[in-house]
Amino acid sequence: MGVTLKQVIKNLDAFPRAEDHLLHKTQSGALVSVIGIVIMVTLFLHELGYYLSTYTVHQMSVDLKRGENLPIHINMTFPSLPCDVLSVDAIDMSGKHEVDLDTNIWKLRLNSYGHIIGTEYISDLVEKEHAHHNHDHDKDHHEDSEQKIHLQTLDESTENTIKKVKQALTDGEGCRVYGTLDVQRVAGNFHISVHGLNIYVAQMIFGGAKNVNVSHVIHDLSFGPEYPGIHNPLDDTTRILHDTSGTFKYYIKVVPTEYRYISKEVVPTNQFSVTEYFSPMNDHDRTWPGCFYSCV
Repeated sequence: MGVTLKQVIKNLDAFPRAEDHLLHKTQSGALVSVIGIVIMVTLFLHELGYYLSTYTVHQMSVDLKRGENLPIHINMTFPSLPCDVLSVDAIDMSGKHEVDLDTNIWKLRLNSYGHIIGTEYISDLVEKEHAHHNHDHDKDHHEDSEQKIHLQTLDESTENTIKKVKQALTDGEGCRVYGTLDVQRVAGNFHISVHGLNIYVAQMIFGGAKNVNVSHVIHDLSFGPEYPGIHNPLDDTTRILHDTSGTFKYYIKVVPTEYRYISKEVVPTNQFSVTEYFSPMNDHDRTWPGCFYSCV
């Protein structure tokens, strides 16, 4: 009885058994099996990768936000200008200076090889004492300044500054400016130049505007947090001048952007496009070179 039940269980099978002559192992059969397994694993991995991959969907809408601030992340190197002569300024759409910017800016002194030799932290780069300067190159301002040159005298600290900057120029010092400017989201511009200097002092240092070399490298210029796939068109931009000088003008169109992850997390940021112009100096110019970034 026990033997009979054992045989019954052994013979119990939901599928028909293959005949004995079909169970012989052959090399061709093994090759077919291996090829089949490889194909199945490949298809499985392909489908798994497709399932886990994401793609970006672009949508456009009207920007209804008002009164927000715009963070401007800058990281630039001026290899031919010492930090003592560089200043950062911002002007809103009405031409007035923004004097209460929340800034977090560092200036790094660089030697002729680009190595850091000093650090300066600037809590507010906007020069309130230069609010009367017209940074849109008002020629009348420069004419008035030249008329007053003979009335100015140099104190000891100014003379020391001139000697220090001249020595830095002789040593080939440069400056790296990086940090964040927090400005109002309105049309305006910010610029990096030697406009923070008194025009007479600048003349004493450089001997003329044509000798101000505003060669620069833009390592990073962005308007908010980064997200996967973002492209900032001015990153790693190099503009080097040889035996000439002038003004670089970048006209930037800022577009508010929201990046939404699959997890529903939202990153508010900005994209931008840019048009670039260069105005070389000539003998009749009464303006001083600089790098201007006009944002709309």
